[in-house]
Amino acid sequence: MSDSTMNGNGSEGVSRRRFIAGTGSILGAVALSAQVTPARAAAAPAAATIDNGARVPVLVIGTGYGGSVAALRLAQAGVSVQMVEMGMAWDTPGSDGKIFCNTTAPDNRSYWLRTKTKQPLSNFFGIPIDKSIPRYTGILDAEDFSGITVYQGRGVGGGSLVNGGMAVTPKRENFGAILPSVNADEMYNTYYPRANAGLGVGTIDPAWFDTTDCYQYARVGRKQAQRSGFPFVFVPDVYDWDYMKQEAAGTATKSALAGEILYGNNYGKKSLQKTYIAQIKATGRVTISPQHKVTSVTPASGGGYTVVIDQINTSGDTTATKTVTADKVFFAAGSVGTSKLLTKLKATGALPNLNSEIGKGWGDNGNVMCGRANHIWDPTGALQATIPCGGIDNWAAGGAFAEVAPLPTGIETFASFYLSITKNPNRATFTWNAAAGRVDLNWQTAWKQPSIDMAKTIFDKINAKEGTIYRTDLFGVYKVWNDTLTYHPLGGAVLNKATDNYGRLHGYSGLYVIDGALIPGNTSVNPFVTITALAERNIEKIIATDL
Repeated sequence: MSDSTMNGNGSEGVSRRRFIAGTGSILGAVALSAQVTPARAAAAPAAATIDNGARVPVLVIGTGYGGSVAALRLAQAGVSVQMVEMGMAWDTPGSDGKIFCNTTAPDNRSYWLRTKTKQPLSNFFGIPIDKSIPRYTGILDAEDFSGITVYQGRGVGGGSLVNGGMAVTPKRENFGAILPSVNADEMYNTYYPRANAGLGVGTIDPAWFDTTDCYQYARVGRKQAQRSGFPFVFVPDVYDWDYMKQEAAGTATKSALAGEILYGNNYGKKSLQKTYIAQIKATGRVTISPQHKVTSVTPASGGGYTVVIDQINTSGDTTATKTVTADKVFFAAGSVGTSKLLTKLKATGALPNLNSEIGKGWGDNGNVMCGRANHIWDPTGALQATIPCGGIDNWAAGGAFAEVAPLPTGIETFASFYLSITKNPNRATFTWNAAAGRVDLNWQTAWKQPSIDMAKTIFDKINAKEGTIYRTDLFGVYKVWNDTLTYHPLGGAVLNKATDNYGRLHGYSGLYVIDGALIPGNTSVNPFVTITALAERNIEKIIATDL
C-alpha cells in the first residue's frame, strides 16, 4: 500500500484511533453492561515453555509488535529464539465458546488483575458503569500512575489484541519530528511498506462505507467535519474488511458488529496472532512462554546475561522462578514495561552502566477523548462497527487529529465520540521508588491541557456550526474531557539517547530495545505501524552486524 493511499487526502494521522475503537466500544459496553456468567478462559494444553537453567542464543521479553518482528527475522536468519510473555496465550475458548469476552459484557477475561472494570467511559447518562469482576490475568491492563492511566494489552500479541487496528503511516513531512535520527527515505521506501505488508493493512471500500448501516455514525462525523471546513480522511486498518461485509450481510459470525474490540476480537481482526506470530510459529525456531514475567537481567560471569523469570498463574501468583542465561536480550515489553524494567535494573545495580537517559522522554501521544450531543435529525445508528475507519485532520493548523470513534451501545445515542491524537509537547520520566519497591512516573494531569486546547480547535468549531454541545456525562459528572488516560504510551528508552541509533543499549553489548520505548512520546498518528517499521529497520541492521 502506498504512502499516499495510507494518508489519503493529506490525512496525517488517520490512525490515532487505534484504541479509540476500543474506547468507543467501552462506552457502549458500559451503557448496556449486560450481566453474563463469567466465562473463564480455559487453560490451554500444556505446551513447552522455557526451562529453568536453559542457555539460549536470544531471549525476547514481550510478544507485541517490536518483539514479534525481532523474533521472526531472527528465526528466519536461523537463530533459535525464546520469547517470554507476562500475559496469557489467548488460544483456548472459554465456557461460552469464545476466546475473548464482549465489550458490553466484561467478565474475568477483561482486565489484568483487577476486581473492578476501569472503562475509559466510566459513566453513561450520569450512571457509573464499571462493575465487579473476578481477579484474573485478563487481556487489558489499566495501569495507574500519578496523573494518568495507561491502557495496555496483556497476552501473546500484546497491544494488537486490544487496539482498534488503526494502521497509519505518518505523513512524510511529520517524520523528522518523530524520529529525527532515522533516515526517512529508508523508512518510507523500505520499512514502512514492509511493516504494512507484514501487518496485513487494508482500507475500507468507500462505496460500502457510504451505504452500510454500521458506519452511519462515521458518516455523520464526516458530514459535520466537512461542514466546518475540516478534511475527513479514511484510515487504514488491519481488520478483514471482506469479513465485515459478511457480518453485515448475516453470512458470518458477527465480531466487529457484535461489539468486540476492547477485550479482544474473536474473528475479523488481524492481530499479531494471525500475522507475525503465525509466521514465527511456522519457523519452528521460536518457543513462546506465556505467563512468564522477567524480574532481573544481569551480566553472566561466563558471558551473556542471567535472566530471572517468574512463572505466574491466572491469579497473578508466582508458581515457579526460573533462571536462564541468554547471549542476547531484546527488551520488547512495551513502552511502559521496558522502561519500568530498565529503570529498576539501573537503579538497583543490576545494570548500573545503563546511561542517564533511561526512563526519560515518555509521552502519551497526545491522547484525549470527548463526546458531542447531536440533534435528533442526526442519528448515529444503533448498530455501530467497533473498528474506526476515518478521522478529522487538523494537525497542521491546530495540532490535532480526531478519530471518529464508535459508541456501540446497541441503542441510538444521538452522540458522536472521538479520540484525539495531539501534538502535546509534555514528557515524563520513570524513576525508581526504593521505599515502595516500584517504578513511578511523574506525569501530571495538568499536562493534558495542551491536548484539550488542540482538540478544541476542531470541536468548538463543529459545535458552533452545528448548534450542538459537548457530552458531560461520559467521564464523570459534568466532565467534558477524558484527560487521565492514554492508549498510546511511547518513550522511556529513546532511540539514539538511551540506545544507539539501532536500539543497542549503551553500556552493555548484546542488550537491545526494540519496541515503542524507543519513540519519544509522539508519532502524530496511531503508533503501531511506526513501531513495527522501526523494529524491521533495527533488526535488519542487528542481524547483519551483531550475529
